Amino acid sequence: MSAQLPTLLSSLTFLTFLMGPIFAIGLINRTKAIWAGRKGPNLDQFFFDLARLLKKTPVYSETTSWIFQIAPWVVLTTTVMAAAFAPIVPGFSLFSFPYDFVYFAYLMAMGRVFIILGALDTGSSFEGMGASREAGFSALIEPALFFAIGTLAILSGNTSLETLTQAGAPGSAAAGYAIASRFFIFFALFILLQFEAARIPVDDPNTHLELTMIHEVMILDHSGPELAAVQYGSALKFVVLAGIMAALINPIHGPIHGPIHGPVQDPENGLLSFAVSLLLIAAICVLIGLSESLMARFRLKTIPRYATLGVLAAVLGLAFALLGNGGPL
Repeated sequence: MSAQLPTLLSSLTFLTFLMGPIFAIGLINRTKAIWAGRKGPNLDQFFFDLARLLKKTPVYSETTSWIFQIAPWVVLTTTVMAAAFAPIVPGFSLFSFPYDFVYFAYLMAMGRVFIILGALDTGSSFEGMGASREAGFSALIEPALFFAIGTLAILSGNTSLETLTQAGAPGSAAAGYAIASRFFIFFALFILLQFEAARIPVDDPNTHLELTMIHEVMILDHSGPELAAVQYGSALKFVVLAGIMAALINPIHGPIHGPIHGPVQDPENGLLSFAVSLLLIAAICVLIGLSESLMARFRLKTIPRYATLGVLAAVLGLAFALLGNGGPL
């Protein structure tokens, strides 16, 4: 079992990233529908939406260039590459190396840059407005990611993304401080998730009100398979970030190492930890659905304040981590 576990976990992780975006969006939409007293779409409706788009022929404006055509595929490719470094099980990812979280962050940023360039390439002032908002709000929330990563590095004493989520293990910091730190980091990552995945109250993936559109306005000219690539990439980004959050709060921390780090220890914890992470991802989807049912979309002037709240939560997590390790504030 010990020898087969890395291969099994790799296969399960791959399947989660492949099928997870479909069912994550379905679970969010079903939660919102039930809360509104409706039956709602099937959990796999997103799959049929993607299949319908893949059958269509894309239409291009005469003002666009090759940048517009490749932007959706760059977004999808960079998100898939970033997913390879993201853990679902604490201590396990498909690939890892020291300080790979820098590579992860820049892969996510590269996808954002290309979707912005694709919007600007249309020559539309409307899409340029959305690109400007995307760039501005992303810059405001980005410190939350790096503060969160730095805090997890302090708590875990590790430098790879797959082992950062093992923060708070016995002996890594005072238990109370570690729990408080992880709580604030989880809250910061939750706000980051809403920004990155264009969810309410930051953005609404279903809106067409021009005064409030951010992400949706940048992809108005995309169609067919390219629109499917953007939508699937956005859903995959949601699952990647939700998986990291699930790994962070997963109570089953067995020292599970990836294929690069040698043999697996405590293999009996591997599959159980994976199952718990899947349940936690589903719970995060339900939480997103509930929050979108209970909250209205923020006004644009409120979004920077919300981003600041996420950064402050990450800073508080860092402060508790330093207190737990006896470091200065």
